[in-house]
Amino acid sequence: MLSILKEKKKPPNFFSTSSLSFFFSTWFSPSSLSQHQDPILTTLSQAIQNTPQTPLSISLKRLLPSLTPSHITSLISQNPFSLPPPSLLSFFKWVSSQPGLRLPLHTYSTMAHFLCSHHLLSDAQSLLKFVVSRKGKDSAASIFTSLLQTKGAHQPNSAFVALMNAYTDSGFISDAIQCSRLVRKHGFGAPFHSCSYLLDKMLKSNSPAAAWAFYSEVLDNGLPPNVYSFNMLMHSFCKNGKVKEAQLIFDEIQRRGLEPTVVSFNTLINGYCKSGDLEAGFGLKRVMLEEARISPDVFTYSVLINGLCKESRLEEANEMFEEMCKRGLVPNDVIFTTLIDGHCKEGRSGVALEIYHEMLRKGVKPDLVAYNALVNGLCKSGDLREARRIVDEMRRRGLRPDKITFTTLMDGCCKEGDVAAAIEIREEMAREGIKLDNVAYTALLSGLSKEGRVIDAEKILREMLRAGMTPDEATYTMVIDGYCKKGDVKMGFKLLKEMQSNGLAPGVVTYNVLMNGLCKQGQMENANMLLNAMLNIGVVPDDVTYNILLEGHCKHGDVEDFDRLRSEKGLVSDFGTYTSLINEYGKKSRKRQAQ
Repeated sequence: MLSILKEKKKPPNFFSTSSLSFFFSTWFSPSSLSQHQDPILTTLSQAIQNTPQTPLSISLKRLLPSLTPSHITSLISQNPFSLPPPSLLSFFKWVSSQPGLRLPLHTYSTMAHFLCSHHLLSDAQSLLKFVVSRKGKDSAASIFTSLLQTKGAHQPNSAFVALMNAYTDSGFISDAIQCSRLVRKHGFGAPFHSCSYLLDKMLKSNSPAAAWAFYSEVLDNGLPPNVYSFNMLMHSFCKNGKVKEAQLIFDEIQRRGLEPTVVSFNTLINGYCKSGDLEAGFGLKRVMLEEARISPDVFTYSVLINGLCKESRLEEANEMFEEMCKRGLVPNDVIFTTLIDGHCKEGRSGVALEIYHEMLRKGVKPDLVAYNALVNGLCKSGDLREARRIVDEMRRRGLRPDKITFTTLMDGCCKEGDVAAAIEIREEMAREGIKLDNVAYTALLSGLSKEGRVIDAEKILREMLRAGMTPDEATYTMVIDGYCKKGDVKMGFKLLKEMQSNGLAPGVVTYNVLMNGLCKQGQMENANMLLNAMLNIGVVPDDVTYNILLEGHCKHGDVEDFDRLRSEKGLVSDFGTYTSLINEYGKKSRKRQAQ
């Protein structure tokens, strides 16, 4: 006999208390089975009846060694003393955990049918889920066959549906599909509710193509179509960027005798807009209005306005906004935030402020995202005073600035050269218990470097490292540049070495900063050595590199060559040209010195 259980000291946890009757049809109860006066079955039955007084481990202690799986199967199928199903279920839990008794698959199948016959559907499914966990993938045929062989003539078909649900819950999708096919093949009726449940699981597992193939199959086998399922399929395809496939699903709605809803249109319009095909999105809006006679809702306009803002088509976005207002629709916070963010990104912070005030007039409460978008726009346009005023207003409305708010303000202050204000914001963040992230540290470090406060900038760099963050190439380069401008090229090279030891590969910008530092100090020999080092490690110099070197030679070379070398700036773009040029002027210089 097929054995599926290993010896365990604790009972297997394959029962749950949740009701799953939604997935099953109602069948009539079986008639009483003939009773056999088998002494072992009698002893077992009596022991089960007396369980409240005497535990099974005591009452069956002598009988347990002689028990076989066939005794358990017979007890379940015959139930000679008409034991209450919960009592027999408790006995099965106990006996299945006994190390000396290993129950085969057909015993579990018999128990599953017994539970379904007595409407203990949740327990039946939990039992089969346990069996599935032991048998694993590609076991649908064997377990289904066992259920088929152990089914009584008058027992319901719900055990087969329970098996399909067990496979679905276990994530064994191909087995669940096979179960649905086997159920239909044997004439047990299509398990429609379970098919819908499986379809939902497939969509959540991000496999829309497989879900559509399965849905098409069950539709062709009689499952009544519904728009909700089509909408979910479209959404899944759109989420995966497969808008053409979503369009095919949309077209299938009417082919199946249904009419698309506003959600159907919105789902596909959203898919087109996110894929960048705004024209197709607007085309669907026209079909929606003129052919389907469905009025666009707030979500329709929200999606279209968002698409227009992403493409910087702000005037058209404003027109869409006005159109929806004329239709009597009230814009929500998402639409207002989209417009504010769109205008801010285009440097139109004044227009963004007007939209913000209209938002307040219409009674729509801005959230943190809206305020952060507005603060960012104002900071980018250099209006720090207004940005701070908006933050104060945000506080009065009960919203606390977050890391993004503070970092945006800090960055704005640094870009405007107000490092002192940036440091005050940093201190305020500390009081609020908000930790700086990479963006905040980099903004502060940039501001300090531009102000020539390179020592303070390096302190921030060290603080970043202590906080477990890894400064990137640009961050290191800012500090290196600060030291080079102060004339401390040696410290710049020390930081270069630190970068490399931290796993960063400095690029041409970092090397140009160091090159500039060397050339300004007249260390042309070292500058040429650095150029060779760049080439050796595969960093390709650009025209800036050669212009820095030529400028260095102009300032620290032969005075007579000054004008001629400077005229070559902007024309040298490769190592060969540079080397040839420098060698030529070097020869001329030495010749003049010899004369």
